Amino acid sequence: MPEEEAKKNKTKFTETAKTRIKTGLILNEFGEQNKVQVSEQEVQAEVQKQLRMMPGQEKMVMDFYQKNPSAVASLRGTVYEEKILNLIKEKAKPNKKEISKDEAEKILKEAHKHDHNHDHDHGEDKKVEAKSTKEKKSPSKSTKSKPTKKKVSKK
Repeated sequence: MPEEEAKKNKTKFTETAKTRIKTGLILNEFGEQNKVQVSEQEVQAEVQKQLRMMPGQEKMVMDFYQKNPSAVASLRGTVYEEKILNLIKEKAKPNKKEISKDEAEKILKEAHKHDHNHDHDHGEDKKVEAKSTKEKKSPSKSTKSKPTKKKVSKK
């Protein structure tokens, strides 16, 4: 691996690590403020879930958790995070706002710019952006004889 690429990877991994640590600290603080606790029954339920995921190896998995308290602690942490995220979802209030198609496209382009900052050339992007306004005509105005199917995502 060239030295320059190694530096880029190190920077990228450092940023990812910082983000994960900050997220973990925020979630932990939220959990403490809301007195989120994980009971022994919840940990045991998670162990049972792990056992069901490995049929035929139940004894080996059970032995692993009995001999490795750190593995049980890791499961406890997973349950804790899950409970915090569920609490956040419960407390969150949707913020609905109707926007025009143009506003939506602008927001998506901005988000794409933020999500897309890595080092490689996108020479074809300029061509695609120039064409995109011509291609955005609605399918009903198309001169093709075949009907077009519209994909609808179900949530």
